[in-house]
Amino acid sequence: MTNPLSQSTPEIPSGKAPLSPPDGWMEIGSIVGAQGIKGEVKVHPNSDFPERFEQAGERWLWGSQDVEPQSIQLKKGYEIPGRNLYVVQLDGIFNRNQAENLKGKMLLLPTTDRPKLRSGEYHSQDLIGLPVFHQETGVEVGVVTDIFTAGHEILVVSAAQADGKMAEAMIPFVKEIVPIVDLPNRRIEILPPAGLLEIYLPSFKA
Repeated sequence: MTNPLSQSTPEIPSGKAPLSPPDGWMEIGSIVGAQGIKGEVKVHPNSDFPERFEQAGERWLWGSQDVEPQSIQLKKGYEIPGRNLYVVQLDGIFNRNQAENLKGKMLLLPTTDRPKLRSGEYHSQDLIGLPVFHQETGVEVGVVTDIFTAGHEILVVSAAQADGKMAEAMIPFVKEIVPIVDLPNRRIEILPPAGLLEIYLPSFKA
């Protein structure tokens, strides 16, 4: 969940199309590696709710080669301060080799488990793939491919350049710069400060 009205918080490899979970499921995080030798895994969160990773209960594992998500119990977890990572212990994962085999898999929950949002709040997953337009000119800037936190939330907007290569612009997700998020019409409008887009997208013409 994201909130452009605040300077506080909530991630997909650079240059790659985001991997989407199956219909009816939402990603809460992705496993990025093993932690230690007792089967714990490091999880990059895609959720603003710490309880998703700290409270015991049922979660589901899914990867691009899996037909259906697999139920698994999260036993415990904690946050690594300052690194936007959680360490979690999953039932049945007892050693580092087992943990390493889970690298790249998503942690999922059913979409019915989504919390209700207040006005001006959005689920991060709903923003991925939305086209971004310059509000004053109507020119399309690119498409949201990621969201991460660096003091406040940042939209990663990917765009094709004049040479055909892709580039990424980092847009602070605050109300002054991102005044409109229109989910029903699937568009985001931005009012970037002078020179911001040109830093990342040299060939962009508003």
